[in-house]
Amino acid sequence: MAKKEMVAMILAGGQGSRLKALTSQVAKPAVAFGGKYKIIDFVLSNCANSGIDTIGILTQYKPWALNSHIGVGKAWDLDVSTGGVSILPPYMGEAGGDWYKGTADAIYQNLYFMDSYEPDYVLILSGDHIYKMDYSKMLEYHIKKGADATIAVIDVPYHEASRFGIMNVEEGYKINEFEEKPPQPKSTLASMGIYIFSYPVLKKYLQEDAVKENSAHDFGKNIIPQMLNDGKGMYAYPFEGYWRDIGTIDSIWEANMDLINPDNELKLYNDDWKIYSNLSSKVPQFIGDKATVKNSIISEGSVVLGKVEHSVIFPGVYIAENAYVKDSVIMEDCRILSDCVVDKAIVGTKAVINGDNYIGDGKEVVLVENNINIKVGEYKKAD
Repeated sequence: MAKKEMVAMILAGGQGSRLKALTSQVAKPAVAFGGKYKIIDFVLSNCANSGIDTIGILTQYKPWALNSHIGVGKAWDLDVSTGGVSILPPYMGEAGGDWYKGTADAIYQNLYFMDSYEPDYVLILSGDHIYKMDYSKMLEYHIKKGADATIAVIDVPYHEASRFGIMNVEEGYKINEFEEKPPQPKSTLASMGIYIFSYPVLKKYLQEDAVKENSAHDFGKNIIPQMLNDGKGMYAYPFEGYWRDIGTIDSIWEANMDLINPDNELKLYNDDWKIYSNLSSKVPQFIGDKATVKNSIISEGSVVLGKVEHSVIFPGVYIAENAYVKDSVIMEDCRILSDCVVDKAIVGTKAVINGDNYIGDGKEVVLVENNINIKVGEYKKAD
């Protein structure tokens, strides 16, 4: 194998149980987002745009759809002979095999993959975040600091800080303390789950952690605290921009709605940092002469004959005359038939909502399961 300055390892095996029906058959990174993307498209595009062409993707939970979507990485220009994309599921070795026990164990089980490229640095990423980042700038920062590890952080509101791993820093963003979801945080610098490690240091700590029976084999719980205790050079890399951890039904709805905001920080329509995907092409969209579409994303292959406001419509969706979709995310190949109202909902793939139904009340996000067929008049408007 050709030597690489840095390889990327994407943790993409999450079940995402809080996304309920959306992850019943697919891993969280394979969930559809934004009208034409999968969640993992963002981190893969960030790698491609940052000049990183050697990527290991660590899968575990129901990986077929994710593997099929990624293929050989052609959509991201990652189908190269000197690196490219490699799918890395758990495997059986001479000493047996097991599922990945934690984030650190997942990377440890793939030391052979990293060793084959003799990297100076390893970039560790999560496959289920929505953001744009130039990882090459983070690497420059890591090298300039002479760091053993660099952790990307984002400033969050104080009332949300207890949901994250919090970095407490001294002058120059040198990390002096890490708190995992503290009830009373000392700072608001939240870990984004994006790490750059100098590889020899990372390898040593992974090997030491692997033989500890009481370890959770997790970066946040074990590797990072141990490195801090040992006085390793660890720095926070401040990130300014849009970033969302897609972990709940509310968060994926909010992130889709963010795309409709013309002032959205993600700037999805900016050609300077494109987000690529491997979704198949469909016929052009069709908007009927009696249709009304306001402030919405309407994807290819969709037919809109009714009224759509402030919504994200995925490919292949059919919205009939006298149907009204508002503040909603309608996923691929759904059918919303006449005299239906969908108000603040996520409608799963290939769902059919027959006539005379009222889905949602505009207050809380409602989830309609994939492949469901809702009968005529099954859901009435609440009094």
